[in-house]
Amino acid sequence: MPKIKTLKDLYAWAKDEAGDHRDEEVAYLLAERLQLSPSEFQLKPDMELTAGQVKQAQKDMQKLVKGISPQYILGYSWFLGYQMIVQPGVLIPRFETEELVEWALDRLKTGDKVLDLGTGSGCITVALAMEAAKRGIANLDLYASDVTDAALRTSEENFLKYDLDVTVRKANILIGLEKFDKIISNPPYIKETERAVMDQNVLQNEPEEALFGGKDGLNFYRKFAQTVPEHLNSGGEFFLEYGFSEKQQLQDLFARELPDFTCEFKNDLAGKPRMVWGKWNK
Repeated sequence: MPKIKTLKDLYAWAKDEAGDHRDEEVAYLLAERLQLSPSEFQLKPDMELTAGQVKQAQKDMQKLVKGISPQYILGYSWFLGYQMIVQPGVLIPRFETEELVEWALDRLKTGDKVLDLGTGSGCITVALAMEAAKRGIANLDLYASDVTDAALRTSEENFLKYDLDVTVRKANILIGLEKFDKIISNPPYIKETERAVMDQNVLQNEPEEALFGGKDGLNFYRKFAQTVPEHLNSGGEFFLEYGFSEKQQLQDLFARELPDFTCEFKNDLAGKPRMVWGKWNK
């Protein structure tokens, strides 16, 4: 191993060690460990490093080369500016889901009973609660559900970290849950046929039950549409993320299964179909 004294030396060595891994992953991992913002990482190539910092980077790169995702190596990910604990077996928060939270925030009211369905790390609940407080939206009755114990344990750690009072339930979609004013979810929607073109890091590290939605990606949405009226209060609303190629199928499904709902589909910032809002007109 070459002698490493500065950040520039470390980054050059790490990129070489990383092999097929993207330079952005290497930069993200190094910057987070050194507590540098992306711009600081770029602007401080001559920053001198301690022996301990270099040793930590070596350990991290060994894990990255083995195919472990940077967020799992660090033990956390970022979501809407909030640091979320993550671990293998729990979905890493996606930045697209931040837009779903922003949309829900615009319709959230004081006193709403809110369900984060398929909570994973709990990132949606944390961001929703913290941002709602900034807007003066108070007294939210927060619920979070998931089908796996790993997700429920991790979400509870994050709720504790942000001092949130959240009722956590183990549930498959809506089975056994009560009625809510708002339901928000980033459910599994990847088609089985897309497995072959997916990033190997994702397949190796993240839970399949949080990724794949069956042959056409719509297994969750079919079950959700069949049961959601039983789990919303009068005038209740839902916010769901979906795969960009699934919009037409979802429009057809919801038009058929949810005739008493007004639905609106929305693109993400990249211009791709990504989110749907529904309101029960009863």
